[in-house]
Amino acid sequence: MNLESRFSHKSLKSEVVDYLKEQIFLENYVGGDRIVETNVAEELDISRAPVREAIKELESQGLVENVPRKGTFVVEFDQDEIQELFDIRVMLEERVFKILIEEDLLNEEDYEYLEELVEEMVKIAESDKDKNEKIMLVNKRDMKFHSYLWSKSNSKWTNRILTTLYYQLQLAMIIDAKKEENLKEASLKHKDILRCLKENSVKKTKEAVIDHIKTLSEVV
Repeated sequence: MNLESRFSHKSLKSEVVDYLKEQIFLENYVGGDRIVETNVAEELDISRAPVREAIKELESQGLVENVPRKGTFVVEFDQDEIQELFDIRVMLEERVFKILIEEDLLNEEDYEYLEELVEEMVKIAESDKDKNEKIMLVNKRDMKFHSYLWSKSNSKWTNRILTTLYYQLQLAMIIDAKKEENLKEASLKHKDILRCLKENSVKKTKEAVIDHIKTLSEVV
């Protein structure tokens, strides 16, 4: 179906962003693969303009990179780059936790919402869905969980930086999340994060996040 007949120009670009992101996360495009604007437009039966804008947005999120005179390619991460992203994320999230705890910014409704997201993640991990679909669905809720905490801290620039970095780290995590046991265990780790937040411990919350990321990115 022609997407242009269903969406406005702005929402059409968002649809293409979501489509390409899903193709990358599902490894239909892998690191180093070239994304050809005309091919994507033909696949979706749309004009090239929204595809071009979608690719620019993915570039700003760090998922693709434009190489002059060669084209646009899916980013490749080596282990050192993944570790660097990991270290930066932990450092920034520690600031978020400090603000949330010191300013007492989370209430019972917040915790209930976050706990519901965790339960959804666990149910998906335990379901009979296709492995790749489970990985995608769990990670969407993972993103909601963490971005909700970032937004509650009211830290404009920390939130913005984390949102950009998260997509890149999320890609690395999804690629490595091959085992259902790891996916379920990583989902359950969010309960530890919430418990530590309720205990008002920045240190323990930071350690819980580190444990969560390590669990999801384990290669068995």
